[in-house]
Amino acid sequence: MAKRILVVEDHPPTVRLIQKALEKEGLSVITAGNGAECLIAVHRDRPDLIILDVIMPVMDGFQTLRVLRENEQTKELPVIILTSRKSDEDIFEGWKIGTDLYLTKPFQLPELIIAVKRILEATAGA
Repeated sequence: MAKRILVVEDHPPTVRLIQKALEKEGLSVITAGNGAECLIAVHRDRPDLIILDVIMPVMDGFQTLRVLRENEQTKELPVIILTSRKSDEDIFEGWKIGTDLYLTKPFQLPELIIAVKRILEATAGA
């Protein structure tokens, strides 16, 4: 069964770009437009990994990651933050909350794909 990736991003062109690239790699993709939708999708669809934007309406990525890390069922769920917020303070905040990887926009698709595959491989053996 294909690994399931949840892409949480409020910019549709970015969602489509990431979704097509991941599906081309044989991965299944679910999408959400904000943190609140992400939390619903996590419990409904049980993704293997989340790609999470920070700047979104309703609930931002940092708030979402805090909720995921505080929940016993999702505290170990791998999360890649993918955001345009690239200050040292933002990056530190992402690592402090518990992201598995912090990538900034603009990003390179091959880098994202490699990161997703490595994290999925690492968690498959855990």
